[in-house]
Amino acid sequence: MTTGETRDSRVVPRRSIAAWVLYDLANTCFSMGVVTLYFPDFVKTVFGLDDGAVGAFDSLGALLVFVLAPILGSISDQASRRLPFLATATVVCVAATFFLAQASQPLTFALFVIAVVAYQAGLIFYDSLLPEVSTDENRGRIGGIGVGVGYVGSLLAYGVGVLLMGSTTDPSAADFAGVFRGIAVVFLVVALPAFLFVRERRRVVPPLTPAVAGIAFRELAQTVRHASHYPGLGRFLLGRMFYADAANTLIFMVILYATGSLGMTRAEAQPAAILAILFAIPAGLCWGFVVDRVGPRRTLDVVLVTWMAIFALTALIPVLGLPSELIYVAGALVGVALAGLWASDRPLMARLAPPRYYGQFFGLYAMVGRFGAVVGPAVWALVAGRDLLNWGQPAAVAFLLLWVVIAFVLLRPVSDAPRAWGPGDLPELAPEAAA
Repeated sequence: MTTGETRDSRVVPRRSIAAWVLYDLANTCFSMGVVTLYFPDFVKTVFGLDDGAVGAFDSLGALLVFVLAPILGSISDQASRRLPFLATATVVCVAATFFLAQASQPLTFALFVIAVVAYQAGLIFYDSLLPEVSTDENRGRIGGIGVGVGYVGSLLAYGVGVLLMGSTTDPSAADFAGVFRGIAVVFLVVALPAFLFVRERRRVVPPLTPAVAGIAFRELAQTVRHASHYPGLGRFLLGRMFYADAANTLIFMVILYATGSLGMTRAEAQPAAILAILFAIPAGLCWGFVVDRVGPRRTLDVVLVTWMAIFALTALIPVLGLPSELIYVAGALVGVALAGLWASDRPLMARLAPPRYYGQFFGLYAMVGRFGAVVGPAVWALVAGRDLLNWGQPAAVAFLLLWVVIAFVLLRPVSDAPRAWGPGDLPELAPEAAA
């Protein structure tokens, strides 16, 4: 974008937008079906392991993503298109998911880690395509539609489980392998339109060669050194590390929390997750309009306050002896807050980052999110694990509340005023941002 150019007048084909949105549905089917609903339950039921083991392997996957994310994003900046990277990551995730629970315990955990890493790598390329299917005027709405429709994938994942597990109340009789195969197939089928119909503007770059990795490393290092040239970006990424950590950890542990601290059965706990999904679908659409109207930063402020209320309520239910059914209220609020989080922070990232290096910066965006995911489950295991501090799961939730408060404070000075990107992609702030 040249100096003074603040509007994007492109007309994006509806087919391209719809295909991008459908991919959100596909990958949400994986994250909800595998990471949230069925793999933790599988580990607990079949292998007899607790929160510590589940958190440890999620942390391992997060650690690998933390290392690889900015490198992969930087390499994608050296290519003419990002869609081939997205397709490759998707196929790897689908293949690993398909064979979950069909091998030994070590191989099953290895496949889980591979699937999580590939899924997260795909998100880097997927998120960096948001500016390709939207303009400055409608980015919040398009992103919000993606979030809302994406949560239909969560219902789809739950439906796959119901269809393949039936109505059994005996977890040991559940067909976990069949569920993982079903989710893998759904992921691949629903993702295909993105590879066929998303129209990505080609960038004129040299052909990809083995030397590209070295170039990517050098450009990434230069980007990090010059981070101060991008006002607000460092604070945003640091704040995201804390709030994404808190949100992802609660999502990953919510079923175990309900069954462990609230005395609920798996069947009693799962409606909380369903309520979260049902509320997230319309909330995503609504948050998108809010983002376009008041800006992503102000929207994110409201979302973080909502998360504070969620963590406080969740921790206090067992501490104060409140009715366990309040977890359903918390679940509904989680749906609203999750939709707001993803509907506001992707457009904020696109506002703060230079278009030329979206791959790098969305790699950093993914990296800080996964850094939190390394710390979150590990701290949960430390605080709540039977063989460690054993302070209990409510104490672990209280730590997550503290991280959201830290994120809120960090983001206070960040401005989301439009940037007119000048030569070399250094920002020339609008007057209100420079003030």
